[in-house]
Amino acid sequence: MASPAEPASPVQSTEDEGTDSVSELNSSPVNNLEAKSPESALKRMLSFRRSKRSPAKDKASEDSGTLRRNKGFILKGFKQNEEGSSAKNMTDTSVDKSGENTGAEPILSVMEINELIQKKQLLEAFASIRCLEKEVITEKEAKKYEDNPTEYARKAKDVDLLCNSVANSIRSIVEETLDQCDIDESLLTSMVTVISKEEKVHADVQSPSSSESDGVGRPRKWRDVWKEAVRGSAEKRVRNVPISLKEDNDSWLAIHLGFLRKCVIEDLLKIKQSLQKCYPDDYKVCGRYVESFHGAISSHLQNLLQRPLEFNELYALLDWVVNTYYSKTLLGHPDLQAEVKTENLPQLLPSETWDKLKKDYKDSLAEKIKHYLDNILKLETRKKWKEEKQPETSQTEYDSSLSLDIQTFIGQHKNESGKILGSLETATLEISIRELREFIPRFRKAFVEWYKEREDLLFVPYLVAYVNSFRDLMRGLQTTFNADTTELENVLTDVTMSFRKDVLDKLKQKTQDFLGDAHKYVVREYITQAIKPRKRMKRAKREKVGKKMKEEATVIHKHFKELGSDVDWLNSAIHYIANIISEKNRCKIKEYIEEICQAYPDVRKEHIEAVLTCRGLDRNKKKSIIQKIDKLQENAESAADRTLFADIDTPTLVTCF
Repeated sequence: MASPAEPASPVQSTEDEGTDSVSELNSSPVNNLEAKSPESALKRMLSFRRSKRSPAKDKASEDSGTLRRNKGFILKGFKQNEEGSSAKNMTDTSVDKSGENTGAEPILSVMEINELIQKKQLLEAFASIRCLEKEVITEKEAKKYEDNPTEYARKAKDVDLLCNSVANSIRSIVEETLDQCDIDESLLTSMVTVISKEEKVHADVQSPSSSESDGVGRPRKWRDVWKEAVRGSAEKRVRNVPISLKEDNDSWLAIHLGFLRKCVIEDLLKIKQSLQKCYPDDYKVCGRYVESFHGAISSHLQNLLQRPLEFNELYALLDWVVNTYYSKTLLGHPDLQAEVKTENLPQLLPSETWDKLKKDYKDSLAEKIKHYLDNILKLETRKKWKEEKQPETSQTEYDSSLSLDIQTFIGQHKNESGKILGSLETATLEISIRELREFIPRFRKAFVEWYKEREDLLFVPYLVAYVNSFRDLMRGLQTTFNADTTELENVLTDVTMSFRKDVLDKLKQKTQDFLGDAHKYVVREYITQAIKPRKRMKRAKREKVGKKMKEEATVIHKHFKELGSDVDWLNSAIHYIANIISEKNRCKIKEYIEEICQAYPDVRKEHIEAVLTCRGLDRNKKKSIIQKIDKLQENAESAADRTLFADIDTPTLVTCF
């Protein structure tokens, strides 16, 4: 009995006939260690024996002389007489178009056939395998194995293992093709030819020669093996694209996706220009590779999404899927237009995965915006409050760069998100406003806490600067980004009132000596803000604003009254303006103007015009009312200690003709 590590002899004696190659599978573990690969296992397990011969026939075979070889096959022809005489001659044979061997009987061992397969001589190997397969089928049909089923099982197993070896060779050829700089066209052509021959000889699946139990004579489906090999090759190519560690480079994912695009387009162009011509049209080789790469990339991206990705990484992934994958630099490449039909491809990412990616991006964006706003607060604390710097000024009022900084930040992210999807652009604006709604009260609280125990004259200037800046921010969101700021406006109103209360509390702590001036300052600043130009308001909005102003005027008066202020004449100023803004009857408006002119002789035409503009009157109606102001002011009694509007700068009004 031959050692498991040694190839079986092509011709065995009758004493060796009973040895079953299948039994070698059950050999000791020590011997099994030698089988480290399909090829080594095949060398150990396979030993295709010829049919049992009589001693006379064996003697005739031994005396026949040196065997001749043709295209890797050793063929021997026998011509026997009735008494079993020795062979008279030997002839060469060749492989016909169908892959059949035309000789009488192959005597290549399984090991020798396997060597042909390992050398990629697939046509010669398949012809010999086919001859062995036919021999097994013929002998089975002749009922030769009825008394010895083990021998049939051994031979059928040998044929099956050889076919599996061919399948492995197909996989190897396909996998190695894209790894090589130059395409081995002859090798690919022979592989395709073998697949075609196998399909032809096994075309009739229901033929009597087919066997469903042992596989002998059944179709091997090597084209399916090729398709699977193409998928495996694409997966391997995608898997081998370089990828850096996040610790080594913050842009690791963007760099990796750049490499991925480069590697895939190079492979697809190589397939189009070099591989495609080696395959028949029915293989649709370009389409097959595109589908395989599409699936491989989809799986690869989904694996990447299993990692905890940060905002920039999520953006890079979204941008690659939307703007790179189908662009002219990849699937939309001009040289691939005839072969790549993107409309036939499934979504690169499943719907659930795609939706989760967008959600993760929006959640990460919200965190980034929140982090940015918190950094603004830290910067204000360290660079301005702590160092006691004077707040910035814009023309005649305190101001802050907060509005411009925040609008710039929001605009950048809105535009970047819009380059991917319109829905993400909209979401960016909504997220920004939501974060601002939470940030402004948080900012006010931090500001008040900082100055709570400090005797600092910068408190009020900064407070006014921040109120002005936040209102400018709200107007910017409305005009520049066309955002709905209704909820933000409500928050800002509440914060403004809280700021004013903070001012009063601060003043109450410090002194009771200048309450009148403080009261006048608050009313004056309130009116200054109230008469600034703004969008034209509808009736319902005017009524709501007027009511709100009256309520706030009452609160201001009440607080100062509680503190000890006795300048009650200030209280009516805000009420007059609120009445003019909210009044529906225009005759009543004239009455209110007369009253305010009588109560506050220092009010100017520009102040009344600003209030009427807030009311929404057109130019002509404003003019007719304002013309009477001079006469009203002549009859009014001036009081040196009752100046309010004289210190209020009138806003610049722009009239459209």
